[in-house]
Amino acid sequence: MIRGIAPQQARDLLYSLAASPAEESVKTDSAYGRVIAEDIFAGISIPPFDRSPFDGYALRGADTAPASRENPVILKITEEIPAGAVPAIPVESGCAAKILTGAPMPQGADCTVKFEITEYSDTEVKIFAPVTPNSDVVYAGEDVMSGTQIAKRGDVITPPLMGLLASIGLNRIKVYCPPRAAIINTGMELVEPGIPLPSAKIYNSNVFTLTGYLREQGMDAYNAGVVDDDPDAIAQRIKEALAVSDIVITTGGAAAGDYDFAIRAAELAGAEMLFWKAQMKPGGAAVASVLDDKLILSLSGSPGGAVMFLLRCAMPYLRKLCGRTDCFPEPVEVYLKSPCKKRSERLRLLRGQLEIIRGKAYFSEYGTQSGGGISSFAVADLIAEIPADAGPLPAGTLIKAWRCR
Repeated sequence: MIRGIAPQQARDLLYSLAASPAEESVKTDSAYGRVIAEDIFAGISIPPFDRSPFDGYALRGADTAPASRENPVILKITEEIPAGAVPAIPVESGCAAKILTGAPMPQGADCTVKFEITEYSDTEVKIFAPVTPNSDVVYAGEDVMSGTQIAKRGDVITPPLMGLLASIGLNRIKVYCPPRAAIINTGMELVEPGIPLPSAKIYNSNVFTLTGYLREQGMDAYNAGVVDDDPDAIAQRIKEALAVSDIVITTGGAAAGDYDFAIRAAELAGAEMLFWKAQMKPGGAAVASVLDDKLILSLSGSPGGAVMFLLRCAMPYLRKLCGRTDCFPEPVEVYLKSPCKKRSERLRLLRGQLEIIRGKAYFSEYGTQSGGGISSFAVADLIAEIPADAGPLPAGTLIKAWRCR
């Protein structure tokens, strides 16, 4: 077991663990947020035919070359083509077809003109200016050409992608099954929300925060209950949860105090220890172990510390477990808006917001940075990294950060 692992090493070690999510087929209308389990190519073009972008007339541009306000070109109307109808009459010279938005272009027509800039009757239309051939036509494949790859294995299905999949006629999509994640909270001080708070007790908030983060990635996360500070009881709950889950996450007991039983509980459960403690602040109190090829992740009982380790070290593996390919956050370089006055022996992680000032990206520290605080995560969209042994740092210092929302 590695003690005092570097955060990057912890992330890489966790990410190297095997992940083989199962697959299933779901209807497109229920696929939002799921992770695609196959490459998808368009079997048709979008749109599948040349069509009109508005209500007007389909005609031959060359016929309108001499048109002017004083001497309009008069064209015979051959038919009306509503959306969904197939044109029946080719447009010949001297003719036009009345056409509605989205309707297929008739054979022979190479442009359209809006109703508003014409004068018309039931039998003819007057054109008062030349219309350029091949103008105001939405051509087949203008959005997507047949054969184009529109999604790849590991993509998360967003609202536009749902619509795109439906537009090529897909009624069912192969997706990964959400991995099941059990969250166990330890500590005699915890009570569930909804009841009066006894003296010396606190509400169990970690399970709600972690469940939200995990579900956001595509996991089926659930509350596996609260266990007292008893290593045997914790070990038993871990084994029970692991039997019906793909991963178990515990909070509390990951430090080195008299009631910190995360390591002992994992050992009693029969797990192989990977590491204990990461060289980062907050979130350094963490234990990782493996049992039956499944990860047991024991996080700090401090809400901010638990979330920070999850985001900094565990999230790439959790996304991999979901079948996603966008596993790693893209780093960005930002300038400190305010000075960083503290110095830390370990990597220091700060919560804050991205601000663009005169075209430059700044990191604005927000709220409490303690391991016990969670309120700053509610508004933070950026995590900044202050390297070990760095600081104090003046405002304007260029640092690395990554998006957390």
